[in-house]
Amino acid sequence: MKDSTTADLDRIDLKILRILQSEGRLTNAELAERVNVSAATCHRRVQRLFDEHYIKGFRAQIAPEKVRLGALVMVGVVLDRSTPQSFATFEDAVRKVKAVLDCNLVAGDFDYLLKVRVRDMADFNRLHGEKLIALPGVRQTRTFFVMKEVIDNAPLEF
Repeated sequence: MKDSTTADLDRIDLKILRILQSEGRLTNAELAERVNVSAATCHRRVQRLFDEHYIKGFRAQIAPEKVRLGALVMVGVVLDRSTPQSFATFEDAVRKVKAVLDCNLVAGDFDYLLKVRVRDMADFNRLHGEKLIALPGVRQTRTFFVMKEVIDNAPLEF
């Protein structure tokens, strides 16, 4: 797989990406019309964008409160050691915690910043006590309950 950058894309590819990012449910025919190419050309281009990993997938955005996951929590995690092995062990384990939506290795006060969805504070307390602090290498966590989501999964600007 070659290393792809937006420099490899022409204006039609970029337009396809921008449209699909905000309107992922368009049919191929609708998308082709919007970018002014034939349906066959549009399909080939979208498939190439998938193959070259510009498009990672499509999925529905579910309203968390409708499925009883209305509490969003950010958790800073500090590991007891900063070694490639301790990072790898932690990352393998945290991938198995279903409530963790995002896990990022960060620079600063924490080693990792987790984005977690739970029902409520009691649900988080259970998750924290049973799973998060039991993850391998965890020395400390700092928890931040999100009071208001101002921007959530904004589209990328390119």
